[in-house]
Amino acid sequence: MGLVVLIAGLIVFLGAHTFVSARRMRASALARLGMAYWVLFGLTSMLGLALIVWGFALYRRTGWIDVWHPPAFMHHITIGLMWFSVILVLAAYLPGHIKIWTKHPMLAGIKIWAFAHLLSNGDLGSILLFGSFLGWGVYARIAVKRREAAGELKTIVVEPGWSNDAVAIGLGTVLYLALGYVFHPVIVGVPVFGS
Repeated sequence: MGLVVLIAGLIVFLGAHTFVSARRMRASALARLGMAYWVLFGLTSMLGLALIVWGFALYRRTGWIDVWHPPAFMHHITIGLMWFSVILVLAAYLPGHIKIWTKHPMLAGIKIWAFAHLLSNGDLGSILLFGSFLGWGVYARIAVKRREAAGELKTIVVEPGWSNDAVAIGLGTVLYLALGYVFHPVIVGVPVFGS
């Protein structure tokens, strides 16, 4: 049952985010619905996310299926990669050199997050969850690259200096530690550091 709910959530959540890349259909929906489009998009995303969380939790409690057993050292690689992932996601909202270098730090952060978790989780539910997000991240990056080639995206303008990059790294490090020491063990139920 958990896998069914998880898959439904992935279809709803990633489907809504994939629709964004279908620019003509999105433009048509925006023209017809106006602000209601954003409300509908937000509600659909929240529903998908809720189904993902509920489905994965249910799967972990009642239907765990091992596919392979990752070596222990993969856990350490995942921990290291997650630091970069968190910084990149923050850099998406703090235009700076990191954003210029990576072009699309949010997508890069999501892909690193998904890939990192695939390295250290060998069960079917994790493979479906993180594999789906990694696949979507690759697709979304290709879609953005096509829009860039067509001249549909604006060039990033960054103020001189490194303040936004410093904030992304500093705040990203604090958030990374909070995720590892609090969120992951308390909410997810899986310890990160010292395990």
